[in-house]
Amino acid sequence: MLRGYRLRDYDFKLVIMVIALSVIGYMGVSSAKESLREKQLFGICVGIGFMLIISLIDYRRLLKLYWFMYIGNIVLLILVQILGKTVGGAQRWLEIGSFTFQPSETAKILLILFFAQFIMVHREHFNSFRIIALCVILVMIPLVLIVTQPDLSTSIVILATFSMMMFSAGLNYKFIISILAIVIPSVAIFLSVILQMPDEFLEKYYMLRRILAFVDPQKYSEGAYQQVNSITAIASGMLNGKGYNNNEITSLINGNFVPEPQTDFIFTVIGEEFGFKGCVLVIALIMGVAIECVSIGRRSSDVAGAVIGAGLGGLIAVQGFFNMGVATFILPNTGLPLPFVSYGLTSLVSLYIAVGFVLNVRLQAKR
Repeated sequence: MLRGYRLRDYDFKLVIMVIALSVIGYMGVSSAKESLREKQLFGICVGIGFMLIISLIDYRRLLKLYWFMYIGNIVLLILVQILGKTVGGAQRWLEIGSFTFQPSETAKILLILFFAQFIMVHREHFNSFRIIALCVILVMIPLVLIVTQPDLSTSIVILATFSMMMFSAGLNYKFIISILAIVIPSVAIFLSVILQMPDEFLEKYYMLRRILAFVDPQKYSEGAYQQVNSITAIASGMLNGKGYNNNEITSLINGNFVPEPQTDFIFTVIGEEFGFKGCVLVIALIMGVAIECVSIGRRSSDVAGAVIGAGLGGLIAVQGFFNMGVATFILPNTGLPLPFVSYGLTSLVSLYIAVGFVLNVRLQAKR
C-alpha cells in the first residue's frame, strides 16, 4: 500500500487547510447548538481517519469499482423515495437505527469518482456525441431522483461539478459554446416567466417563492426574513466580532432569529462571533482548498486523477459560494452546507473521503 510513495509528496498543506476549516466549523456548530458538539467532533475524527487511510491506497484500484459506486448510489437514492424520512416537507434522509444518513451528499462524491473512471475508460472517444450523450444520461438519472426529494440546490451543485469535470477532461469548445447558447437564454426566460406567475401558483412551489423573495424581498418578506436577519447578524459582528459563544442580548443567533444556524447559516455564526476577519479566513480557506485540489488534478499522471481534482475543487468552490452567498443575501436561499464547516456528518465524512482520493492523486502525480 505504501510502496513507491514519498513523504515529501504528501500534500500537508491541503490537510492543514481542511482541518482548519473543520476546527472553525466545530466552534461554530458548538456555539449555534451546543448539543451537537460531540457529534461534530466525532464526524471530524471519523472523516480524518478515512482520509488518511484512503490517501495511502492506490486510487486507480478503487476506481475499478466505478460501476458498483454508480449502482450503489442509485439504489440509495431510490431507497430514499421509498423509505426516506421526511423533515420540513423534504424526503432526503434514511434512518438506520439511531443513525441518519443523507444519500444526496454521498452522491456528489460517488459521481465524481464514477465519472473520473468512466471518462478515463472512454478517453480516446470522449468528444464523440455518443460518449457525451451517455455521460449526460448517466448524470441525469441521479439528478432526477434528487430533484424529486425535493432538493434542487444539490442538483444544481452536482450539475455544476459535472460541467467542470467534463471541461477538465478536455470537452470540445464547440460543445461548450452550444450548451451556453442554450442555457443562458433559457435561464433568462425562466426567470421572466416566474415573475409573471400569480401568487396562488407560487404557493405550491417553495423554490420559486425563494427566488421571488430574493428578487423582491419587500413584497415576499416572509420568504426573505432568514436572509435579512442573517446579513444583520453578520454586519453586527463588524471587524472583530462579538466573541466566541457570547451571551450578548443583541445576538441574533442567541435570540433564534436565524433558523438552522448550525447548517445552512453557519457562515452567519462566524460573521457575528468572529467578525469580518473570521469571514475572510473562511473564504480564504475554502478558496485555498478548491485551488489546491484543482492544482493537484492538473499535475495528475492520468485523466482520472485530473477529473477527481477538478471535480472536488469545483464542488467545494461552488457549494462554498452558494452557502456564503445565501448567508450574505447575494443568492436565493438554497439550503446547502458549507464544506467542512456546517453540521452534517454525511457531508463531512464524504468530503474527507474525497480529499483522501485527491491526496493519493498527489502522491502519484508527475514529478
